[in-house]
Amino acid sequence: MAHSTLKRADISIDGMSCAACANRIQRHLDDLESVDGSLVNFATGKATVNHDGSIDAASLAAEIESLGYAVIADDETEAAQDRREEGLRVRMLVALSLAIPAMALSMIPAIRPLGWQWVVAALATPVVLWAGAPFHTTAWANLKQRATTMDTLVSMGSLSALIWSFVVLGGGIEDGDLHFGTASIIIAFILVGKWAELRAKRRSGDAIRALADLGARSATLTDGTVIALEDLAVGMQFIVSPGEKVATDGVIIDGRSAVDASMITGEPVPVDVEPGDDVIGATINTNGSLTVEATQVGADTALAQIIRLVDEAQGGRAEVQRLADRVSAVFVPLAIVISAVTLASWLLTGSSVGAAFTAAVAVLIIACPCALGLATPLGIMVGTGRGAQLGVIIKGGEILEDTRAIEAIVVDKTGTVTEGRMVLTDVLDAGLAADERDLVHSLAAAAESRSEHPIAAAIAASVDDLAHVTDFVNAPGSGVTATVGGPIGDVEVQVGRRSLFDAIPDALEDLAASAEADGATAVFAGREGSAELVFVVTDQIKARSPEAIAAFHDQGLSVTLLTGDNERTAHAVAAAVGIGRRPGDSVIAEVYPHDKVAVIERLQAEGKRVAMVGDGINDAPALAQADLGIAVGTGTDVAIEASDLTIVTGDLRAVADAISLSRRTLSTIKGNLFWAFAYNAAAIPLAAFGILNPAIAAAAMGLSSLFVVSNSLRLRSFDGYRR
Repeated sequence: MAHSTLKRADISIDGMSCAACANRIQRHLDDLESVDGSLVNFATGKATVNHDGSIDAASLAAEIESLGYAVIADDETEAAQDRREEGLRVRMLVALSLAIPAMALSMIPAIRPLGWQWVVAALATPVVLWAGAPFHTTAWANLKQRATTMDTLVSMGSLSALIWSFVVLGGGIEDGDLHFGTASIIIAFILVGKWAELRAKRRSGDAIRALADLGARSATLTDGTVIALEDLAVGMQFIVSPGEKVATDGVIIDGRSAVDASMITGEPVPVDVEPGDDVIGATINTNGSLTVEATQVGADTALAQIIRLVDEAQGGRAEVQRLADRVSAVFVPLAIVISAVTLASWLLTGSSVGAAFTAAVAVLIIACPCALGLATPLGIMVGTGRGAQLGVIIKGGEILEDTRAIEAIVVDKTGTVTEGRMVLTDVLDAGLAADERDLVHSLAAAAESRSEHPIAAAIAASVDDLAHVTDFVNAPGSGVTATVGGPIGDVEVQVGRRSLFDAIPDALEDLAASAEADGATAVFAGREGSAELVFVVTDQIKARSPEAIAAFHDQGLSVTLLTGDNERTAHAVAAAVGIGRRPGDSVIAEVYPHDKVAVIERLQAEGKRVAMVGDGINDAPALAQADLGIAVGTGTDVAIEASDLTIVTGDLRAVADAISLSRRTLSTIKGNLFWAFAYNAAAIPLAAFGILNPAIAAAAMGLSSLFVVSNSLRLRSFDGYRR
């Protein structure tokens, strides 16, 4: 199947009770001939299906429903979750109100009335049969498909205890223990756990829902007309008054203000904006009135793309999940086998039927793999959601693991460490006459006007009247050559690096070296291959870049500054931000755009796991080659698509936040998995040997899920280096 022709379907599913359900649906979808890979996420309740187009969404939904699960329309997902939560709450309250007195009567002889056994039976039966009905229904649907899930264990355990108790009560077994209270409290405890789990899962998705709610609902056009946001089109101009949200992504046409973008970028301080600056939809205008022209609307806005990327990331799986998936696939049938072996072993060793039955039921209940199924997807869900709030987009669970092994980070200089806004600060010559100096300056500015490089733009902007240019040639990484119309005819002009010129006077070289030693960029200009001027161009270092480099060092990373600039300038910038203070730091200068990949490959060949941070089109190949590609979101879409992590801000400290959050999330997931495995590994033998009764087992099973949920929710408090 050609991947270029694949289509994607996103389906919301209701009724999954554990990871085994998700695995079962995924296996069924993957077996369909039209499907070329699917991913079903238990935590998010969503399936992502890649198919060849020969099957539609309705058919895919029918396939899922044939397994006993419900498919929910996207616009009904929230309502369906509300109904499910309310239904669980009602069943839980009914179960608790009946199961607690049933358990009390079973355990405290002093409060038992005459015929208490029948009272307990009357209390327990509706709990098991009505409150526990969802477990039995799902278990039966799975059984018809020759499959087992967590619901199978709950249903078998509670029904077995109920039926056993009725047999004993009817006199079918002498000296047998009644387990009515146990049967009902099992259902009650598990319903409490499921209700708390559902509420916690919804809380874990609050971050992405909050992002979706950020957008404005309407826009006020410059003529005073108020229109709905969906009616806003590219090119329309709208007014943003103080305190209002920017309706959509755009560029400021008129007005000056400060914009609070913290909800998108994670930066707490409002940013000053003026005509020509870009603004992001959903950010807040704090004071002055702005006139903005829409440049992106609907699904193309930054906010919409962030939500899409986070949604995709929350559906991804980390490598550590594969072990959990394999265990979950065999855990339920294995638990049933262990329960049967426990029953047989107790009977063969001469124990009473009641004791054997109690131990077997305890094994069924304690073995429910809820915590195991939640461990990874819930951690990813909370971690990526918190990242989105901080302006950090993590593109999937596997990216979390890539950050763990990173040893070195390569940062592009222009636009990443520096502002990326080049300013011409001086024009130097080695004794040219004033009129000749002005002539070369104007010729060079005209030649640079045909280039899109930031340095060229700074030089071109220094002259108002630009001469006609022909035969323009751009040599990437070196400079430009062009034929420019001068006062006495056309002349060949060169502007760029030293390598572009045949001759450079020593005095001019000294002037350039002095400027470079101060951290500026020296650009030579001249005619007919001979350098005559040096343009001194500066790019301000971002105020927070030194803090970011210190954070990388704190994380144990060596830092490499990568730039196409000259050695002197590169080393001056590196020294200013702190690169070189840690063993392993380095500066690689005068690198042509196409050579950036080779630099990454060379570092990888030295055995290092390398992260690359960049923001330009020429960074995209290097971002893709790196073990971890990190795009600064203020850069180009090409760079962002090639990256693994995206930073929706120009603050380099956000990269340190991304790495720290990824590592914290992976650590949380591993902690979840450890305790989930440890819980089952320790509890099943205790249950099999009769140390845990079924009621305690049910409570312990619920508590293990709540631990995983609460441990994952701790990620919501992650702050990072920008707080």
